[in-house]
Amino acid sequence: MARAGDGGDAGDGGGAACIPPPGTAWTAASSHPSDRQETRALASKPAIPHKRPRSPHAFRGPMQLHYRWGPAMTVSIFHRMLGSGMATVGALLLVWWLAAVAAGDAAYAVFLDVFTTDAGALNPLGWIVGVGLTWSVFQHMASGIRHLVLDTGAAYELKINKLSAVLCFVFSIAMTALFWLYLGVKA
Repeated sequence: MARAGDGGDAGDGGGAACIPPPGTAWTAASSHPSDRQETRALASKPAIPHKRPRSPHAFRGPMQLHYRWGPAMTVSIFHRMLGSGMATVGALLLVWWLAAVAAGDAAYAVFLDVFTTDAGALNPLGWIVGVGLTWSVFQHMASGIRHLVLDTGAAYELKINKLSAVLCFVFSIAMTALFWLYLGVKA
């Protein structure tokens, strides 16, 4: 038996043995396969379009995500970044400060000159590092408490989860401001 579209054997005359393959439509009225023009569906574009579910990470439109960015995602990312940042930057600054204290007055004066002015007030780098590390501590602490509550199985309702994420930022900013106001009043 000949396969459809290959011309068949010499003696079959192109009769009933020539059955069109699936997905093929004959457009000519001739009975011989060489006289027919076939229209086949391309592999990249199916004949019948199917609605398929999208992946959550698939883009739609100009870089539009299938899901919406939320505060819980931001809090989670900040928690990881600030934990790593405090572990590296904070630890390096602590070790530098301890080494400067142990090395004597000259080394400690170099440490102070990096972060303070001649009058003893914080310079811009001192403010950025000081306020940044303070905010990091409060943000990481608030996010850690939030995660502790989530670990108990509570606060997974969407509104409460979003509210707790926003409150982490509000708490950390407020506590950082109160801390630096307290230091300013003490000085």
